[in-house]
Amino acid sequence: MKTINKISAYTLEVKKSKFHSFLIPYSNFENKLNELKKNHPKARHFVTAFRYLNEYDQIVEGSSDDGEPKGTSGKPTLKVLQGNDLINVAIITVRYFGGTLLGAGGLVRAYSDSANMSVANAELIMYEDLLEEIINVNYEQSSKCEYLFKKYNIKVIDRNFLDGIQYHIQGNKQNLEQLKKEI
Repeated sequence: MKTINKISAYTLEVKKSKFHSFLIPYSNFENKLNELKKNHPKARHFVTAFRYLNEYDQIVEGSSDDGEPKGTSGKPTLKVLQGNDLINVAIITVRYFGGTLLGAGGLVRAYSDSANMSVANAELIMYEDLLEEIINVNYEQSSKCEYLFKKYNIKVIDRNFLDGIQYHIQGNKQNLEQLKKEI
């Protein structure tokens, strides 16, 4: 599976209708949708599709046609996410109506093409299931820990200075196991 860390956008024009697609990390979905609705008050439709992993490692997905004819926009956009094996992402497509009806087939093509181009322009990365842990070390071990965090690509979320240092860290399972062996 693949995912993204930053937004990718693409604009497609079909018979004077404009389709602005934004591929975004799922964690930004609600905020970005609200921002786009605020910044594009004259847009006709805000079509969405998303895929993410829940706490049970199950894929949750959904889509919305937002007033377009049923099955002509949200589902084709979701199929783009599925076809590219993307996870923890969403696509929002903002449509400005150009005055010409595109028909069901035209809408499916336009939304699919716009979504596909936003994926093609994105910097896709391999999805890693990241785990969080808390470790406690004494002050003398702190510089070694900091070195090992960099070596094993482990992110420090928080530090608390108590009798020693308590680190709240995040990394993949293999790197966290290696870290524990070396501490």
